[in-house]
Amino acid sequence: MIIGNESDIGASLSDIWRAWYKFKQGKKKNRELDTFSYSLESNLSKLHQELLTHSYQHGSYRTFSLTDTKRRVISVATIRDRVVHRLIYDYLVSIIDKRFIFDVWSCRKDKGLLGAIERTQKLLASNRHAYIWRSDVTKFFDSVNHDVLKSCVRRRVGNVNDLKLIDNVIDSFTSDAPGKGIPIGNLTSQIFCNIYLHELDHYINHTIRPKGYLRYGDDFIVIVEKRDELEEIKKEVTKFIEQTLKLTLNKKNNILISVKRGIHFLGCDIYPTGRRLRKKMYLRIDSRLNLINCASYRSLILTHTKKKSSNSISNKVKWIDWKIADTITQIQ
Repeated sequence: MIIGNESDIGASLSDIWRAWYKFKQGKKKNRELDTFSYSLESNLSKLHQELLTHSYQHGSYRTFSLTDTKRRVISVATIRDRVVHRLIYDYLVSIIDKRFIFDVWSCRKDKGLLGAIERTQKLLASNRHAYIWRSDVTKFFDSVNHDVLKSCVRRRVGNVNDLKLIDNVIDSFTSDAPGKGIPIGNLTSQIFCNIYLHELDHYINHTIRPKGYLRYGDDFIVIVEKRDELEEIKKEVTKFIEQTLKLTLNKKNNILISVKRGIHFLGCDIYPTGRRLRKKMYLRIDSRLNLINCASYRSLILTHTKKKSSNSISNKVKWIDWKIADTITQIQ
């Protein structure tokens, strides 16, 4: 559990092997993986020494584009660096996740997309005469301010060597401007997202105190009884996001509406009395399905398929089952 008796991040040789096995789980065979595996013991031992002596330096990224509902540029680190990401991720989750509010649903154990959708409907059902504000951050991952993120991390992590390693990962990537951006493809970016936006969660829950609030990634909803009150809250929260977090809200998705009318959120049309999965979500599932998320996506489709039509259920479940079978075949 230590780096030279001077760190809390688990980086013993056994920790590194454990991180390797977690990383490898569900991965397709490719040239990079085969090359790294060929000298596996040597590669992991060398990484262990670099972490032990605090001489580790993050490598460069390769990029590719992914299109589901919109085009995204995915940056992927080397295998060696992704093993380090796993070590950092496991450590940060162990000390910070318990501090997150209940209604943060992305990248957390026993949470997820389906849970967020179901919870949103419950909030709408119990506040059907109220008003809801739905919004998200413009290009969140590209806009994350490194100094703000480091400041957020330092509120929870005090060890100098741990901070040096975490800073190494944060500084390894920039988007359009120096000191900005975290890569979508990094495992660490998932926990960094929740750490960064925890400041927003805390501000809304403890300062604004709405009737309902939920966040999934950088998408969030706020529910308040009166429209004029919600308009003022919208201004206050927008100011906090811009001035404190150095982010900008997406004007296109910045919607304030009566709860009774329902809301489009997380790929669903959600109402107090029900919900409907949009066609775009099927395209997203088709492009993102893997061994880790297949059970969650299958549950999502089962839950949102109309029970009146047995043929509809059969066809959509058959489709996802064949997609899962194909995914398993590719990693054998």
